[in-house]
Amino acid sequence: MISITVQYFYDHNREDLNLEFLAGREGLDRHIRIARIQKPGLALAGYLDQLHPERVQILGETEISYLSTLEKKLARKRLAELCSTGIACLIVAKGLDIPEDLIDMANSCKVPLFRTTEISSTLIRTVTTYLEDVLAPETSIHGCMVDVHGVGILFMGKSGIGKSECALGLVERGHRLVADDVVIIKRKVPGVLFASGADLIRNHMEIRGLGIINIKDLYGVSSIRTVKKVEHVVELIEWEEGLDVERVGLTEYTYSILGVEIPFLQIPVRPGRDLTLIVEVAARNHLLKTMGYHAAQELRRKNLTWNLWNEQNQLCDNHRSFGCRQKRRVKDP
Repeated sequence: MISITVQYFYDHNREDLNLEFLAGREGLDRHIRIARIQKPGLALAGYLDQLHPERVQILGETEISYLSTLEKKLARKRLAELCSTGIACLIVAKGLDIPEDLIDMANSCKVPLFRTTEISSTLIRTVTTYLEDVLAPETSIHGCMVDVHGVGILFMGKSGIGKSECALGLVERGHRLVADDVVIIKRKVPGVLFASGADLIRNHMEIRGLGIINIKDLYGVSSIRTVKKVEHVVELIEWEEGLDVERVGLTEYTYSILGVEIPFLQIPVRPGRDLTLIVEVAARNHLLKTMGYHAAQELRRKNLTWNLWNEQNQLCDNHRSFGCRQKRRVKDP
C-alpha cells in the first residue's frame, strides 16, 4: 500500500500551508496511508470507534474550545486516548493557541503536532487534494503519451516499432507531448487515469538515429503538457500477411490499466502508412463517439434500413403481380 511519512508531508507542504512544527519530533517517521483526513471532535468526547489510524487529524476552533471546557484530568485522558490510536499527526488550524496538555501529550506519545494559519475548511481541502495525488495508485508503462485534439492517447508497442516517431510527427502537426519512453499513470479518482512523464526525462524524446531531443526547446512551451487524462490506448503492431485486425469498427475493445477499462485500438505499421494522420482521425472519431455518434453503427443501421426497405418493396411487387394475375383470370373464363 502506498504511503508517505509525516516528515515527507511536512517538507512538501511547509511553505504552502505555513506549517509550524511544535512537538512530537520522534514521530516524524509515522506513515500516512489514507488520503481522507479526520476532525477528532467525537474522539475528544470519548467516542473512539470511528477514529482511524494513519490519518491526518485536524483540530479547529471547535475542538480546541471543547478541550478548554474539560477538567484538566479529563482533558489529558481524552488527549492520551486520541494520541494512542496510531494517528499520523495533528494539525491545529487558524493559528489558535494550543493547550500545554496537548503539546505535552504529543511529545509523550511521539505524535507530530503542527500549527497553521489556514482556516479549517481551506486546510482540509488543500491537505486532501495533496494526499489524493501523492497516495494515488500508480504504475509505469513503456510507451508515449500525446494530447491529440484534446484526447489523451497512450501509444504502446514493442521497442523500435515507431512510437516516438509517431509522437514526434503529431507534435510537428501541432499536438502536445505528455511523456515519452516512461509514462507514469495514476488513478486519482475512480475510473479516471492521468498520465505524466518521469521527472528526469520530462519533455525529452529519444529518436533512433538522431538521439535525445528536447521538445520544449525545439517546438516551444505550447508543444508539451505536464499531465493529461488517459482516454485512448493505441498499440502499434507489425503488419503481417493475414493479420487479423478490425476492418469495420463495430467491435470495440478495451485495455485495463489499474482496473480501469480504456478504449483500445491496434494499428498495423507498414511502409507508406501515415500513422500520424490515422491517429488524428482516431482522436476525432473518439470525440464523435463521446458525443453519441458511431460511424460504423450508423452505417449498419442504414444498411439494415435499406435491406428492410428492399424486402418491403419486394413484397409489394409480389402482391401487385399476384393481383394482376387474379384480374386476368376473371376476365378470361
